[in-house]
Amino acid sequence: MYFPQTADPPLAENNMPVKKKESTPTKKPRKPDTPPKVKKEESQKLRSLKGYVQATGRRKTSTAVARLSLGKRDFVINKKSHPDYFSTLEMQRIIEDPLRKLKVLERFAVIVRVSGGGIHSQAEAIRHAISRALIKYDPDLRKRLKRLGFLTRDPRMKERRKFGLKKARKAPQWSKR
Repeated sequence: MYFPQTADPPLAENNMPVKKKESTPTKKPRKPDTPPKVKKEESQKLRSLKGYVQATGRRKTSTAVARLSLGKRDFVINKKSHPDYFSTLEMQRIIEDPLRKLKVLERFAVIVRVSGGGIHSQAEAIRHAISRALIKYDPDLRKRLKRLGFLTRDPRMKERRKFGLKKARKAPQWSKR
C-alpha cells in the first residue's frame, strides 16, 4: 500500500522529529480564604485615621475598657490619674506591666474605664485590656504578650451558693440529734 507523504515533520538540531506539545487547560490560581496582608505603612495609616485603639479586659466580675493613643505618657483611670486610683505600687506595676515589658511605656496615652469587682481584679482587668489593645495596634506583639501571660483571661470566678448550704460549700453545723 502506498501512503503519500504530505509534509516532512519538523526536525530538531539533532535531526530527530519534534513532538508537538499537547495543550492542557491552565488552572486558575486559588484565592486564599484569608484576606491579603496589609503592608506596615498602610496599617499605620489606618490607625492614624481613628486616632486610638480600644479593647476590653476582664477578671472575676471586673470589666475594663482601655483606649490607647499615641502621645506622651498619660495614664487616666475613671478620670483620675493612676497613682490616685491605685495607691499601692503593686497595683500600679500590674497595670503598667504590658507597656513596660514591651518598652513602649512612654509612647502611649492610656484612658481606662473600669467597673465591678475589687481593686486587685480591676488592676488585672486593666492589664488584660491594655494587652489586647496593644495587639490591635501591632499584631506582631502577640507572641511576646502571650509568653508573658497577659492575654490569658483568668476564668476563676466565685462559686455560686447552693441551697441547703450557708455558702458555696460550707454546710451548717451538723448535730447528731
